[in-house]
Amino acid sequence: MIYKHIFAQQALLATGWRQNVLIEWDENGVIRRVTADVSSPAVGETAGCLLPGMPNLHSHAFQRGFAGLTEYRHGRQDSFWSWRNLMYAFAARIAPEQMEAIATWLYAEMLAAGYTSVCEFHYVHHQPDGAPYADPALMCRSLLNAARNTGIGLTLLPVCYQNGGFGGQPAAALQQRFIQTTAQMLALWEMLLPLCQRQDARLGIAPHSLRAVDPGNLAALVAGVRSMDAAAPIHIHIAEQVKEVEDCVAWSGQRPVAWLLEHAPVDARWCLIHATHMNEHEYRMAAATGAVVGLCPTTEGNLGDGIFDYPLWRGHQGRWGIGSDSNSVVSAAEELQTLEYSQRFHLRQRNIGASDAFPEVATALYLDAVSGGAQASGRDVAGIAVGQRADMVELDCRHHAVAGLPVEKALSGHIFGSSRTSAIRRVWTGGTLRVDGARHLLRDQALAGFIDMRKQLFKAGA
Repeated sequence: MIYKHIFAQQALLATGWRQNVLIEWDENGVIRRVTADVSSPAVGETAGCLLPGMPNLHSHAFQRGFAGLTEYRHGRQDSFWSWRNLMYAFAARIAPEQMEAIATWLYAEMLAAGYTSVCEFHYVHHQPDGAPYADPALMCRSLLNAARNTGIGLTLLPVCYQNGGFGGQPAAALQQRFIQTTAQMLALWEMLLPLCQRQDARLGIAPHSLRAVDPGNLAALVAGVRSMDAAAPIHIHIAEQVKEVEDCVAWSGQRPVAWLLEHAPVDARWCLIHATHMNEHEYRMAAATGAVVGLCPTTEGNLGDGIFDYPLWRGHQGRWGIGSDSNSVVSAAEELQTLEYSQRFHLRQRNIGASDAFPEVATALYLDAVSGGAQASGRDVAGIAVGQRADMVELDCRHHAVAGLPVEKALSGHIFGSSRTSAIRRVWTGGTLRVDGARHLLRDQALAGFIDMRKQLFKAGA
């Protein structure tokens, strides 16, 4: 069999940086050989500094449509909860074609920013009045189309949202587009499974949160999905806000993570999004399940969520990855930088993310995020290795943050020294070039659609 290949002068593998690396993949975009310390082939693609693609383990695509537009005072003391009302008002106006336009532009941005796959936590299911579309999968098809057209790897996570608060409180009027019974969600899931399989997307499930799905329906949902795919990823928002923790204690007598671990079959297939407010017992018990924690540092900062205790989680060998969540920032590098800096603010120390194996903070954080993100996505995207997708990111050795640096410093320059510019030159998913010269190949078309979408929405009063 003749494989496609790329020769990298330097490549970041799971064991660290290696020189003169030949990476070969098959017609399905799966890596079949990785060989270091070899001579460059006479023909074929070459790269200077090559990284594994970064999985984005948490995204609400539609929220990119109003990024930056909630930064004004809504009340005497704004919070996540007042922001949420603005988000709901925006979500109420989005049509399926507008969802596709937003997601297409967002996924093109993600690829240019170093994300090669995304877990889409999707809950805008119905028409604005809450009535289902004739095709219940219409909104999901918009996201599948956007992923296919841009080339980003997709884990689609249709969200089950049923209640307005703990204890089965009724949903608010602006939440009606989200509401699905367990039976509706399982029927939708069964409909989506062949659609995802046809374009090599992964299908998982997302009970939105403990406040939005009651215990009986949570158990039925997880059991129903596992009967169709025992390995399906399961993602849930949990312990993001102090109020959420307080409300959960008032409802159940337990903190949310503790309640979940006691009442649900949490294991390595689960991703606990945010998990910001845990006590030491919850950190230890959650890490022991093998579940991934989904950290979204730029969104957690934007919404005033709080700071995750990274050293405590790592001390329990906890797994983690990064997500762009509200998509106010679309940059894998900036998520890692914000994670590190938030720890420094909190602990008044430096270089928190470094490890004994990787004293370079950027390298340690990057490799951990790739590994945890791949696990949460349920896809074979765990780095430049045999059996994984040929998802790769090339740094631009001419960029000011990288130029002239030894290879072990190049990633540090990209993450900590790029001054919000991008040091990324090219990006591949499944061995296919998607970004060249720091621009997605569909950039102009995708951007025009995004701009037109925003004109339509704001002309209509969004």
